[in-house]
Amino acid sequence: MDFAEYLTRNSHRFDDYLASFFESVDDSDMQRYLYQPLARFTANAGKRHRPLICVLACRAVGGNGEEARSSAAAIEHFHNAALIHDDIADESLTRRGEPCMHIAEGEGLAINAGDLALTLVIATPLRDETLPDDRKLRVIDELVKMNEQTIDGQALDIGWARDDRFDLTVDDYLKMATYKTAYYSGAVPLAIGAICGGGTEEQIEALRAFGLSTGLAFQIQDDLLNLIGEAEATRKDFRSDITEGKRTYMAIHSLNHSKDTQEFHRILTAHTEDPEQLARAVEIMREAGSIDEAREYAKKLTSEAIELIRPALPESEAKQLLLSMAEFFIDRLN
Repeated sequence: MDFAEYLTRNSHRFDDYLASFFESVDDSDMQRYLYQPLARFTANAGKRHRPLICVLACRAVGGNGEEARSSAAAIEHFHNAALIHDDIADESLTRRGEPCMHIAEGEGLAINAGDLALTLVIATPLRDETLPDDRKLRVIDELVKMNEQTIDGQALDIGWARDDRFDLTVDDYLKMATYKTAYYSGAVPLAIGAICGGGTEEQIEALRAFGLSTGLAFQIQDDLLNLIGEAEATRKDFRSDITEGKRTYMAIHSLNHSKDTQEFHRILTAHTEDPEQLARAVEIMREAGSIDEAREYAKKLTSEAIELIRPALPESEAKQLLLSMAEFFIDRLN
């Protein structure tokens, strides 16, 4: 079984577990205005790679996987909260092919639903009676730091947009993306999984470093797929990063290397949805070498990450699946 098959086999099982967090409230109005919108948003998911790699890390250090389930759910709650609030901040229209929650339910209810998801981040492991107290405290500390790091990265992202900042370097982008995405998409899920499974400090830190590199690579690859992905081309939000003027690796690289910088800047700040203008922006990025540069950097990060965990983990199916995860990230762009 490779990583893609692991996600496919296990994502629906985790869907059922996540749905259970929104079913216990009987009040019909609370369900209508809070729990049902958040349940629908949670159900309209991606591949659940964050919680599922948390479970994998637990297994990779000798745990049974179930020990990490509540912590894995907490990370997915955080992911959903971040997306809901991020869509509001970015004034996005669609998410995963559906209207964003603030479009469907209104901004006030969307903010409130995101706040509930954030509350569940700490409440879920805190209320897990099967998780030993010493591990529970470490997990909660990791989750709090993850929240802080993501907020730091979000401040940069929103601040740059507010001040119309395009005087940025690729290193600026990498710092922002590391804080905003890589910690909670890779580093923290793997570290928490290892903590839940009783891993050694060496194993916890090796998995954290592995997750940081692959998490950053995953974000760069997601940004690339938004521009050039074949499956993504059929979705309503295809090339929405250009419409929203996002400071991605490719956009910043192009602004620093393209011969058509003024035209590219004009498209990025126009918030256009015109397919021809969006295609022209992608053409400019290709001509500047930005797409190839980002692709190669993501592959480099992933290749380096593989070498981080080979010596730290015993041989097991879980270790092989983590290595397959790194290869899966590379294959997404091939």
